[in-house]
Amino acid sequence: MPVAVGTACAQAQLRGNVIAWRVAAALIVALALQIGTNYANDYSDGVRGTDDVRVGPVRLVASGLAAPATVRRAAFLAFGVAALAGLMLTIAVGPQLLVVGVLSIAAGWFYTGGPRPYGYAGFGELFVFVFFGLVATVGSAYVQTVHLHRLELTAAVPVGLLAVGLLVINNLRDIPGDSVSGKRTLAVRIGDRRTRVLYLGCVAVAFAGACVVATQRVGALAALAALPLAVPPLRRVLGGAKGTDLIAVLGATGRLQLALGALLAAGIVIA
Repeated sequence: MPVAVGTACAQAQLRGNVIAWRVAAALIVALALQIGTNYANDYSDGVRGTDDVRVGPVRLVASGLAAPATVRRAAFLAFGVAALAGLMLTIAVGPQLLVVGVLSIAAGWFYTGGPRPYGYAGFGELFVFVFFGLVATVGSAYVQTVHLHRLELTAAVPVGLLAVGLLVINNLRDIPGDSVSGKRTLAVRIGDRRTRVLYLGCVAVAFAGACVVATQRVGALAALAALPLAVPPLRRVLGGAKGTDLIAVLGATGRLQLALGALLAAGIVIA
């Protein structure tokens, strides 16, 4: 969705003259970084023993379904694909993208990897907002326009907040296990009740952000049509759902992000 929204912003400003291969390369970078981060997280949490007692979906290393070295290689392979596609964009656009790419891969690895993973210190949500919101959305527009504009900067906010919402639910579900394993996520630090309020804030401000985008492109108001999809996950979270019941909330939040992002992108292009 960051790539779709960012490209829509570029298309609106270039009057449709976007370069197709750059869209594809940006999408490959975004997907490969997400996949690499997931494998890196699986590997690092698995070797640390954080996932030994897990409520969420099965992890490869912790469950013994794959050897740690195999999962680590998969992470490096995904990061390598992202780097290759990013290098193509760097050659076409400029060396400034190289810095962004290096920082993005580092953020993916050090979320739970390295001697002092920032995900264990409560900074996961911040980094998700920056990289899966601001960097991915603005970057997708930048590779087309080679300039920064207020449109993509504001459009990145609702996209980033719903990505944060996914992590908030994930960490809310894992509070008991993370507390025991010493993983001091933001959810562990602020507690169950405040984490639920944080999720509400992410969803509410995401829709408010779409209204801000509408001050520049009125069609962005189309994103409000996704509001009904926000009701079921909010009802479960605010109703006190715990453990495995929150897995369904992850899926519902993903569908909400997909719908809001698609409607936002379409609205930006159309009007």
